[in-house]
Amino acid sequence: MADVQPLRALRYDPAVVGPLANVVAPPYDVIDAAQRAELLARSPFNVVAVDLPRAEPGGTGGQGAQDPYAAAGELFDSWQAQGALVRDDAPAVWAHTQDYTGPDGRARTRRGFFCRVRIEDYGPGRVRPHERTHPGPKEDRLRLTRATRANTSPIFSLYSDPRQAAWQALAPATGRPPWAEITDSDGTVHRLWRVGDAGAIAAVHAAARDAELLIADGHHRYETMHAYAQEIGGDGDHRYILMCLVALEDPGLTVFPTHRLIGGLDDARRQALAQALERDFDVVEVPVGEIAPPPGRGRLQLGYIDGREQRPLRLTLKDQAIADAALPGHSAAYRQLDTGVLETLLLKNALGYSDEDVAHFNGLFYARDTAEALAMVRSGEYDAAFLMRPTPVEQVRDVAAAGENMPPKSTFFYPKLLTGLLFNPLGDPGRSVS
Repeated sequence: MADVQPLRALRYDPAVVGPLANVVAPPYDVIDAAQRAELLARSPFNVVAVDLPRAEPGGTGGQGAQDPYAAAGELFDSWQAQGALVRDDAPAVWAHTQDYTGPDGRARTRRGFFCRVRIEDYGPGRVRPHERTHPGPKEDRLRLTRATRANTSPIFSLYSDPRQAAWQALAPATGRPPWAEITDSDGTVHRLWRVGDAGAIAAVHAAARDAELLIADGHHRYETMHAYAQEIGGDGDHRYILMCLVALEDPGLTVFPTHRLIGGLDDARRQALAQALERDFDVVEVPVGEIAPPPGRGRLQLGYIDGREQRPLRLTLKDQAIADAALPGHSAAYRQLDTGVLETLLLKNALGYSDEDVAHFNGLFYARDTAEALAMVRSGEYDAAFLMRPTPVEQVRDVAAAGENMPPKSTFFYPKLLTGLLFNPLGDPGRSVS
């Protein structure tokens, strides 16, 4: 069972740093160099300086650039010494809402809460992943964790709470003005309330106590923290990780698709792909406005467009038995997973992509918007696009419950959480930075 606890958060003091909107940032892995510079121009205290460290000139003794992780750790310490970051005197959970308009144009509110959760091995009844990871980002995050001795950004996880008991306990606190209210560049309004009431905390703990947690976003950081906890050993704050928990039953929880773009299609690969489509799929031309298939489960449906012919097509798998035969070692839930079937039947079997290619995006690109995907094909930047259905939340849970991980970019949980609202200190086991 999950060990969900309140935390003594480390957080910005607006009296020192100014408006919180100037010091928070999107997740580090969606920030490019130009956006990083723009965020730093807002405030020298912007979290991106720590969460996305970069080598700066002027290393010790004048010998090149300073180690970026060591610099991030020193900066994080200096913010605490200046009072820019302050530690709560007592533990609390933090109610969190996000008012947003999704890529589908619908307005929604997603509700959750920040807490700390004891780090466990993946497994039934505790914590489950849903996507595959690769080592590069984990090494980066491990070096940052060693340097800062803190979680600088939260893990986004799901749990089942059919009666919404946790949110009912937190809802009264949301009737007062929030501690933070920030509108991000996408127009999402993020609000945060500190809840220190012992009764509310007990109710939240009871609601989540028997839950299995499903990581929605932050697999690399969770696995990094698991490695860090093992590295430090013993017990203590380093055994807990900062999470934002959202109920699977929350009406504001949505998953949107991530489309696949293909490059490097020579004549041989085009022919192999054409043969696979003819053999395994019913192919129908559709209006370009209908190229993205509607949400649903069952036999795989894809939109497809090739840069040469520019014909918008709808691909429907002829028979589920085709996917079952191609994925004999997988669960029934995985064999009905659009991204899993596409990866095996078309990317690997027809086009010859390897696991390495898929993991490192070799010849692949991912777009979260149909118009973006079409534009990249029409411009010749990529040769073809597969337009995906969104993966239903229930299917994410079913695949994870079967002990399997989805291909990368199988889900697009929107909106993202902000980095910098809260930090989770991990104690001070030493300054081992490598």
